[in-house]
Amino acid sequence: MAARLLLRAARPLLAGAGRSSGIGTGLGTALSTAPPPEKKRWLRAYLELQRLQAPPQRRSEKPNWDYHAEIQAFSHRVQENFALDLLKTAFVNPCYIESEEARRRQLGLDKDAVALQLQDNTGLAERGLRFARAYLAQCFEGAYPELPAKGTEALVNFLTSQELVSYVAQNLSVQDLALCRDFPAPPDVLQRTFLAVIGALLESSGPERTGIFVRDFFIPQLIGKDLFEIWEVVNPMGLLLEELAKRNISAPEPRITRQLGISTVLPVYFVGLYCDKKILAEGPGETLLAAEEEAARVALRKLYGYTENRRPWDYSKPKQELAAEKAISSN
Repeated sequence: MAARLLLRAARPLLAGAGRSSGIGTGLGTALSTAPPPEKKRWLRAYLELQRLQAPPQRRSEKPNWDYHAEIQAFSHRVQENFALDLLKTAFVNPCYIESEEARRRQLGLDKDAVALQLQDNTGLAERGLRFARAYLAQCFEGAYPELPAKGTEALVNFLTSQELVSYVAQNLSVQDLALCRDFPAPPDVLQRTFLAVIGALLESSGPERTGIFVRDFFIPQLIGKDLFEIWEVVNPMGLLLEELAKRNISAPEPRITRQLGISTVLPVYFVGLYCDKKILAEGPGETLLAAEEEAARVALRKLYGYTENRRPWDYSKPKQELAAEKAISSN
């Protein structure tokens, strides 16, 4: 504390001595703490805006790009063993070959030089799609044996849809490796490319590893999804009556169990379905008809074993190997 007071008292003396005799200027400069130069605060925001407004650029057009190394890195990233020739073929789309041949024709090259010695991924994509659909169908039939064929087909169609497959492919950076005419790659190209990757893995590592690959990337997409968000049922009460008739159970009787705010603009009704004087399911709704349909959906979820509090997915190996063998036999 005393040192600070002495230092403060010495500053004006040193400054005066420096002005009069030029001695102590360096000391005064050293003792004074000059503020740092002010940075232009708008520069960072301006550069970020320029980056966002810039047109998308392919990763291959940027520096430090090695396509062969990126293909190998993709194989290690997904922790699978691919044949590199098959994996490279999986990323070649037909639109890329057409655009390159058209560009060569515009340059005036010979017919022999125009044709590219490349094979597109159409065959691999078809094999990958067949295997994925067959494998997922076998998995759902084993996990939910009470689920009808239409419900299983709806789940398989959802997991192999263009929107979901392109979403998975985009999160794996498939768009940076896919050889395509357009950039960014459209969803149908991403879907075809990812299914071709599955086909390449099927031919490289066999059905067991391919089944695990499909399971790990597709089935987790069902987390947080309701069965009837995926499978659209127009008449749930009619479907419930059919399922109960198959099990020799009498038709349910709907009853109002609770109601709230019936004289307001937002009423809530709870309807319970009773079979043999036992409640089968209960569902809410803004109207009695909506509550009855929701109760029917709750009952169907219980019958099919696809409830919100169902057990997690069974990842045991024997069942997965059996499903992979059945998928191969079905293909």
